[in-house]
Amino acid sequence: MEAYKGLSRAQLDIKYLHTNSTTHEFLFGALAELLDNARDAGATRIELNTIEREDLRGGFMLCFLDDGEGMDPGEAASIITFGKSSKRALDSLMIGQYGNGLKSGSMRISKDLILFTKKADTMSSLFISRSFHEDENIEEVIVPIPSFDSSTKQPLLQSEIERIKHQQEMDLILKYSPFHTERDFMSQFDKITGESGTLVILYNLKILDNGEPELDVKSNPKDILMANPYHADGETEDRDYMERKSFRAYSAVLYVEPKMKVYIRGHKVQTKRLPNSLYKPRMYKYTSSRFRTRSENEAAKAMQEAKYALEKAKEAEQKAKGVDNKLGQLSKDARAKVRQAQVEAAELRKDANLKKQIADKKQKSLKEPKTLSFIFGMNIENRQCDGVFVYNCNRLIKMYERVGPQLEGGVNCSGVLGIVDVPYLVLEPTHNKQDFADAKEYRHLLRAMGEHLVQYWKDIGIAQQGVTKFWENFGYVSQAWKDPPSTDAKYLRKRTMQIPITIQCDNCLKWRVLPFSASNLNKEMPEYWVCSMNPDHSHNRCTIAEQKCNVPIGTLKKESKTAEDKKKDLMEGIRKNQEKLQKLEKTSTVTSRNHLPVREPSPEIQHSTRRSSETRPVGKAAPVVTRTERSSSVSSSREKVISRPVGKASPVVNSSRNRSYSSTPTHTTVSNQSHRRSSTPARKPDTSSTKVKHTHVTEASKKAPTQKRKIIPPSESPVPSDSESDDIPTKKKKSDDEKSESEKSKTKPKKGKELSSAEDTSADELEPMETETDPSVSSDVEENNEDCGTKVEAFASGTWYTGEVVKVTVRQGLPNKWKIKFDRNPKDKYDKWYDQNSKHLKIKQETKKAMVVAQEVTVESDAKEEKNEAKVNDVKEKEETKVDIPEVEPQTSKSDPTEVDKLAQGYRSCLRYFLPPSWTMNQDEVNNLTVGDLCNFPLDDFLDHYEKGLRKLVGTYQSQAESKAKESEEAKSKLSGVRKMIVKLLKSINEEIDIDAQADGDEVDELLAACVSQAVQGE
Repeated sequence: MEAYKGLSRAQLDIKYLHTNSTTHEFLFGALAELLDNARDAGATRIELNTIEREDLRGGFMLCFLDDGEGMDPGEAASIITFGKSSKRALDSLMIGQYGNGLKSGSMRISKDLILFTKKADTMSSLFISRSFHEDENIEEVIVPIPSFDSSTKQPLLQSEIERIKHQQEMDLILKYSPFHTERDFMSQFDKITGESGTLVILYNLKILDNGEPELDVKSNPKDILMANPYHADGETEDRDYMERKSFRAYSAVLYVEPKMKVYIRGHKVQTKRLPNSLYKPRMYKYTSSRFRTRSENEAAKAMQEAKYALEKAKEAEQKAKGVDNKLGQLSKDARAKVRQAQVEAAELRKDANLKKQIADKKQKSLKEPKTLSFIFGMNIENRQCDGVFVYNCNRLIKMYERVGPQLEGGVNCSGVLGIVDVPYLVLEPTHNKQDFADAKEYRHLLRAMGEHLVQYWKDIGIAQQGVTKFWENFGYVSQAWKDPPSTDAKYLRKRTMQIPITIQCDNCLKWRVLPFSASNLNKEMPEYWVCSMNPDHSHNRCTIAEQKCNVPIGTLKKESKTAEDKKKDLMEGIRKNQEKLQKLEKTSTVTSRNHLPVREPSPEIQHSTRRSSETRPVGKAAPVVTRTERSSSVSSSREKVISRPVGKASPVVNSSRNRSYSSTPTHTTVSNQSHRRSSTPARKPDTSSTKVKHTHVTEASKKAPTQKRKIIPPSESPVPSDSESDDIPTKKKKSDDEKSESEKSKTKPKKGKELSSAEDTSADELEPMETETDPSVSSDVEENNEDCGTKVEAFASGTWYTGEVVKVTVRQGLPNKWKIKFDRNPKDKYDKWYDQNSKHLKIKQETKKAMVVAQEVTVESDAKEEKNEAKVNDVKEKEETKVDIPEVEPQTSKSDPTEVDKLAQGYRSCLRYFLPPSWTMNQDEVNNLTVGDLCNFPLDDFLDHYEKGLRKLVGTYQSQAESKAKESEEAKSKLSGVRKMIVKLLKSINEEIDIDAQADGDEVDELLAACVSQAVQGE
């Protein structure tokens, strides 16, 4: 901090106290903040009293007195630090987490706060007053905290400066607090009768617009009521909730397991355990992996803290080493500094290790699904109050939250109360503890509770019995849903018999269930009640264990659809599919130019076509003319068009164009160069169709000069315009087609040259090879299919595999390339290219003889083909237009040495990671393997050794687990025997002990602990 002493710091304005308090929309939630602090402090009793003071705003003061552990001067000073809390710990069961509840809650109720606390031999007071700041016109928050010795009641002073400060603090408190003399001030510490405790006094309470305080203390002398209970959140009195009107009723259900006695204005609050106050309660276990936001945030935060702690530990260790090296063993002071630095480093390292363990535990908990317990029951005491109570870490967050069918407003699932206690790791509450921070996950929780509510409604069978009849049995004879039940004796007795009275002992704070008695009807239980007053003799002593709340377990059953529902869903699916089919039938697919609607081109199109034909240079490919107007049906059904650049021109090939229209200038393939740029041919080349295309290129060039063709992307390639098709008469098209078909039957394709038309290959079918580049894409190669079918053996991945030659490419001046398809992996992606004379390729003996015969036949057939090809070439030279096409250098695939090294290094890493203990090599030897050694590595044998070692390890663990399980069973058996002997011993000492002689469960441990505790107290 000394290094940043001169830097600016954030300031806290006094107005922030009011701003911070506005988060509490529900006034009882602000009061509950002070109860939460007492409970977290370990208090067993808290008293909320009112003291009349007409000189203060509101006319009275609120006083909260608890017997908790209190605070020393240092802990009291931490109260004024916003956001600082010592309650944040792993799996903490404390309610407070933010260090903000006391400030926000007290400032929501009043303008001023004074606190008195006692712990050990110290007493401290804390004073926060907005009235003081307003009168003195002070913007910064000033908080006097005088401290005293609890035995002498003298201030804790160590210097003259502290004495002056203490006197100034006392003068300020006596001026602005309700206690204007030092005697009155010190007498407040006397109200804390125990060795520790805290007293909080709120005064100058906030008032409503009518001048009355927000809290009504006049209507009921035993309670604190809300003056306007539905003003805060805009609700109406559709449902009469006492918990929103009465703080006594609200504090009775504030905690799931109340372990603290609450007194309001001198009268004890009869706290409730909600599951024990419901008719036919049932519990459902709900497991989900959906609640991850809170866990992820906590895990990320813990990882960051662990990282920061580790860095601090490393810095401290380096600092200690530096001090040791610098000072050495020169003097005693130097050695003391070294030891101090080493101790600090050790403490920081210990803290870093602890935070790392916490972070690892939280990170591991992310993968674990979260399990919640939903409890539902019928509220037969007041059926209009239904919904779910949502608790967070034992503290009430939401009450009467309607879910499932209750949202519809009918009688289905009406009158049902639900309870769920959500831990911090599942959902995080807001700062005011009236809602949850993650609204999406909270809605998911309510939706899940709604589903289980429906299941509960089915399980108890009220719908079969009749909802109206069910409520009439318990005294709800009125037709109005809001009307209370009848107070007739028979109905009152029936309700009391179904829900037994549950009360808490004032001494041991254990819950006891009283047996039914007619004398208890309409009888108020005494405020002071202990176990000895229990008429049930089996539970009339504080040493007896508390009765467990045995709630039946239910299961959510997924509904299976009936045959009628399945039939209904099927018919609905058929109807939707028929509608889709009708829409598709209305749309026609264009597969040929004959299907295009004939329309006369506009004058603008004719003029642009004329201009383009006049400026088109001779010898270039024909341009693509785009239609500017097209019907929506044609544009929606247009096929994809692909374009391939060849030389200087870029002809556009339409994959779906009909063969009879391949002669149009718009879709001309000039030469076989476009085919050479494709991966693999889809079918054998057709020279006759190509000849026809070249013929029409010549005829089109005679009509008008051509211009350079633009490359059009596939998504924008247009369909030829009607004006273009009109330039070619129908009879001429038919004659060209007939000529193309006749020439196709007479002419054979020339060896080494392949041409593709629009219908032969499409962009979707031509996929590049995954293993190697196809050598046939080079410009100086020819194909030779004579060697196809040759059976060979090829070396790949360190093993010889059998296969078949499926393609042969003859390259000028280079060895032939054979494409091998392996018998073991017949898929195309595993095909591989080899040089014909490669050392990794062997020809099987049975195929060599066939190859000699085939070569002799090939020589004779080549002589005949050369004669036919000479005639065909003479005809071509007269009809075809010459097009200058630059030659493309052959493309060969070369492996990058760096890539091979990377693959080899990865192979070595895998081998080192899975290296079996019994393998002949160690990790260093594996790391030194060359690429050739890796190719010849016996991987199968290696994996066999690894699998055997893994089986052996798993077997060892299984045998150890079985032995541990056997030892556990023996220990349980011995423990059961010891417990039974303890029971016999206790019964022999005290015959009044009521316990089964064969009991061997936890109740024996509890009984033994109670007897030991009683014996120690007796001594």
